[in-house]
Amino acid sequence: MHITLYRKYRPSNFSEISGENEIVKSLKLSLKNKSISHAYLFSGPRGTGKTTTARLIAKGVNCLNLHENGEPCNECQNCISINEGRFSDLIEIDAASNRSIDEIRALKEKINYQPVEGLKKVYIIDEAHMLTKEAFNALLKTLEEPPAHVIFILATTELDKILPTIISRCQRYDFKSLDLNEMTARLRFILKEEGLEMTDEVFPIIHENSSGSMRDSISILERLIISTNEKKIDLKIAEETLGITPSERIKIFLDKLLKMNEYEIINELENLSAESFDLELFFKDLAKYIKNSMLRKEIEAELGFKIISIIYDVIGKFKFEDDKKLVGYVIVADILNAMNINKEPNITKIVCDVESPKNYNITDSQSIKMVQENVEPILSSNLTIDEVKNNWKNLMVELSKRKTSFRIFLMHLKPVSLVGNTLTIGCEEAHSFAKDQIETNEYNEVFVTTTREFFKENNLIIKYVLTGQKLNQGTNNSEFSKKVIDFFGGDASF
Repeated sequence: MHITLYRKYRPSNFSEISGENEIVKSLKLSLKNKSISHAYLFSGPRGTGKTTTARLIAKGVNCLNLHENGEPCNECQNCISINEGRFSDLIEIDAASNRSIDEIRALKEKINYQPVEGLKKVYIIDEAHMLTKEAFNALLKTLEEPPAHVIFILATTELDKILPTIISRCQRYDFKSLDLNEMTARLRFILKEEGLEMTDEVFPIIHENSSGSMRDSISILERLIISTNEKKIDLKIAEETLGITPSERIKIFLDKLLKMNEYEIINELENLSAESFDLELFFKDLAKYIKNSMLRKEIEAELGFKIISIIYDVIGKFKFEDDKKLVGYVIVADILNAMNINKEPNITKIVCDVESPKNYNITDSQSIKMVQENVEPILSSNLTIDEVKNNWKNLMVELSKRKTSFRIFLMHLKPVSLVGNTLTIGCEEAHSFAKDQIETNEYNEVFVTTTREFFKENNLIIKYVLTGQKLNQGTNNSEFSKKVIDFFGGDASF
């Protein structure tokens, strides 16, 4: 008969408990000195050893050959009976399904009976916070003055739901989540006993996914063992089995993000979506990766905190949005805006021809000709097109402070010429939605005002033109991009 690993390797004595050294030391001393309390309250996260420790107390007080250090012998009749789960004087109650006052009244009627085969009757009430207020009140007097042959041990993951009057009648111990070293030591022991191997880089992944729960970490380890079919467990196997984004993929994305390379970030985001990655999970894994990078001092703490905060803030705000790729665009836009890093844009040189008719639609991949309205410039300007290009990234940051959504569609706009005081902004026809959006009164007014203030040119005139090849009718890239802009809407900012 197959036994799950966490049951197979459940601690049979106090020395096998991972972590909680002070709690173990105190309880062993109490057993040694025969000064066990009549009621205990164990609180802490799931899987940290509360119920296991309670059973060890039951074993200790009923052990017929207790060792001098307070450890049960695991050889006497009572110890063997408890280990096999057939000890009649160890009563475990699940408060989640036995929470009413009637169950507690029935319990009170039975506790007066003497132990059947042991020295003490031990009642373990798991998930004690689930008891009703009436049930707690019925338990109060019994907890305060139980019969000499009875010990109560209450275990809970939600201490704040336990009545103060109950807490005051118990000896309280607070269990904590295991750290990486404590968990790793126990998992190494299990792997050795099972005759298996696992690479060191997998242990942090198990710790991260178990949230410090020893029971959960052993369950995860068992999943990995089954998946590998008794082969060596490595990082790739762990990531595939647990559905974790490959760390190499996260590194690539983070590198593009830190370099503020918008187009490469967009392409990578589209690739992840096309490969059926869960984008919400991807960004959460990115946040965890950044957290670990901060601990290794591979990324500045201030920047790391900003990115992690933005990821969870946006995911929280748009948790009901079905289009997770859209949410990814919002996260990227906010991160780029927050980073506020100056980086000279890589703009393709464009040959301009001003003397062209009013109707403008330009298509030449090597030498794109700009077409403008046949309007004479009002004034000459000291500003040059090179200055505009060199400061375009800084202008984008300034505009994003006014409206977060500027960051999205300004990715598709480029300064292409400056004749007199008329600045011409080009937009590839494949992304014509960006031109349409910025030409609206809502955006154009902010764009023109901010650009004039930024370059200190109050008479600057701005025109927008299309460049490049038009997308095929069947594509939906422009549709999706429009959805991104609409999603931000108005004064969207975070």
